[in-house]
Amino acid sequence: SRSRSSLSMSNLYTGALPLSAIRAAQAQRAAQSGAQKTVNGIDGHGSSESQDIKTLPLPVQERRFGTPTPAEGMERPRMFAGRQPAANPRTSCIQRLYTIPEFMHTAAESWRECGNEGTTGYTMRQAASVIFVRDGDNGLETILTYRPGTSPLGVVAFPGGTALSGDDESASWVGPGAEYWEEQFHFSDIAQARRSVMAAVRESFEETGILLAGEDDQDVVERSSTPELMSWREAVAAQDKSFSDFLTSSCLSVRADLLRPVARWQSPDFFLKRYDIAYFSTALPVGQDPKLLLGKGVWGDWLNVRELLEAKDTSELGDRIGQPNTVGRTLDQLITPGVMCLLESLAKAQTSVAWLSKRHKIEVKKPVLVTHNGACMLSFTEVGPATTGSMYTGATGVL
Repeated sequence: SRSRSSLSMSNLYTGALPLSAIRAAQAQRAAQSGAQKTVNGIDGHGSSESQDIKTLPLPVQERRFGTPTPAEGMERPRMFAGRQPAANPRTSCIQRLYTIPEFMHTAAESWRECGNEGTTGYTMRQAASVIFVRDGDNGLETILTYRPGTSPLGVVAFPGGTALSGDDESASWVGPGAEYWEEQFHFSDIAQARRSVMAAVRESFEETGILLAGEDDQDVVERSSTPELMSWREAVAAQDKSFSDFLTSSCLSVRADLLRPVARWQSPDFFLKRYDIAYFSTALPVGQDPKLLLGKGVWGDWLNVRELLEAKDTSELGDRIGQPNTVGRTLDQLITPGVMCLLESLAKAQTSVAWLSKRHKIEVKKPVLVTHNGACMLSFTEVGPATTGSMYTGATGVL
């Protein structure tokens, strides 16, 4: 009887019941046992002698979930209460400040003097640009070209230009449809997305001779400098023939599957000529040798991205181009903030495969005109690694 009673009480207390429930259960069992003695006059073994009911020792405090009380002087074990927020966030919003490119200075000063800050800027034209990459001896290389005048793409920029009406004409297409590009670049409609892809492929062909087209999804033009293709290239650049006419006559399809969406930048409000630029990226097709179009291009070359950024505070690139508006100018005086940010991103990639396989979160970015220490500068906010500061000048460091 004693062993049966002890087993029952052991099963009763599991460490998950409060002290009050345990005491009530013991009292009820004691009352039932006493009533049985009174009726029968004997114990469970037929004896009339009284029998003590022993109970298990109880804890001093109620302990739930079976957690033992640590001995005095011992550290309590830590309890995991879910994921805790980090003491310091991994990312933060960073305000970046850039020197205004020299060709934008006059427009920026005039805009500020007229008190136009915060007002709507001039109408934008749709444009597209392609970042070509290849693996060099000292890291990633890309093509940059010189643009005379005051192009919103920059004095030095990636190959590209504005969309034309002919880019809306039908043409054979291989790869993701316009719906995909509309979603990636956050365009307002499908027509804008399709026009952007066509402009990127056409401008690359006109400016560098690189042709992202083939007979099918397994083919890419290997030689784009043949006399026949050169004749078409000149006609398309002069707008004597449309790019769609060229593709149809040559039985070629646009290889949209070779392009990767990278970024979308808009020109600042104060600039008279404003572009809404979609940046794509791709590798140089095998067998194609980029060359400038005679009479149109002035300078263009493959440049090592890391070496270019290492010398950004010098006039090395401007002197190399050798034009009146480039000699003696540093890199940030020749390129836009958008191009600078893209070069910085390229420099982080070890190979062209790593760069092209990276998924880019595209947001529409537009630098705004601000006054910093009495000087006009371009600013935009981006999400980056958390730092002790919140403001950067280009890529040089915290202010």
